[in-house]
Amino acid sequence: MQEKTQQHMGVDYGARQSGTTAAAMVLQGQLHIWQSPAGQDADHWLQDLVLELQAKVIYLDAPLTLPKVYSQTASTTTSDYFYREADRSLQAMSPMFIGGLTARAMRLRAQLAEKGVAVLETYPSALIRVLLTELQGYKKDLTLLPVYAEALQGLLPFKLQEYPQNWHQFDALLAWFSGYRHGAGLSVLYGDAREGRIIV
Repeated sequence: MQEKTQQHMGVDYGARQSGTTAAAMVLQGQLHIWQSPAGQDADHWLQDLVLELQAKVIYLDAPLTLPKVYSQTASTTTSDYFYREADRSLQAMSPMFIGGLTARAMRLRAQLAEKGVAVLETYPSALIRVLLTELQGYKKDLTLLPVYAEALQGLLPFKLQEYPQNWHQFDALLAWFSGYRHGAGLSVLYGDAREGRIIV
């Protein structure tokens, strides 16, 4: 299981040049974190990192599909033009509201697929609601980050090489853990497979 686990990466996907895209992956038995530099193209940075670390599967915190109304030939006024079934189940943001991020994520998925890397969708906020229900203040107070990191470390199968410095890095760890749970058969899949699923 460990060897398979080391082949996947968790990614918190941010605005292109904001320096808020973070990634997490196991190297030499420890869980490491990386973050894109502000002012640089996060998509190029991430592709380079994925290829350098030879990740095989990416668990990405961003929409990878659109609501099914956009791929169906017939639509009606009652069709959902904003949310996918998975978004509604998890109370996630609409892929249409964050259209630029969604478009980048879909393109990134296509680009990495050409290199033999799979990209799957996850949602760290939903995993928090499953794993750390006793804690309050997620992403609201940076002073609580060490408390969350300590609690998460107690659940992780690998030691953190260093604790996260911000919530983006923490979400990358959660995305990685969703991938680990998926590989171990412990994850929950939300949504319609034809429209797009979110792995938690």
